[in-house]
Amino acid sequence: MAFKALDELLDDSLHLPVAGRTYTVPAPSAEVGLRTQALINAAAVAADGGRVDEQVLSDAAERDLYRDVLGAAHDQMVSDGVSWPALKHCAITAMVWIAQDKTAAERFWESAGDPNRLAPNRQARRSRSGGASSTKSPGSTSGTSTRPATTRGKPQGKRRR
Repeated sequence: MAFKALDELLDDSLHLPVAGRTYTVPAPSAEVGLRTQALINAAAVAADGGRVDEQVLSDAAERDLYRDVLGAAHDQMVSDGVSWPALKHCAITAMVWIAQDKTAAERFWESAGDPNRLAPNRQARRSRSGGASSTKSPGSTSGTSTRPATTRGKPQGKRRR
């Protein structure tokens, strides 16, 4: 079996609807993809309180990142007068797509960037899993018992210490 051409298998663009227009974000170059991965990993390490390579998070590394991840869509958005929050949301969505996948990017997009909307609350998790069970859990099966030990069928009395 021969491999199919990769461009036939991958949908290598994002289509982001903003203010009545859909912007197409092309797949980034390998260089931009690798740099985006490094920045996101460094940001995660920093968020966890770890030490980060200063060079990775430098201003030079971040300069033009939104332009790079959005590709031609960046200039179209600026030309169309898209608001800064919308452009930023599109760029971060593209970064999530680059670093993870299209499904993660869609979740980020739909959350409007609100982390509370990304992690479903307890009620939503329960409704997806069928809710809390009313079945009581069985007692301990660890092999221990609270009944007094017996010797040949006779209960032993309490021992004094």
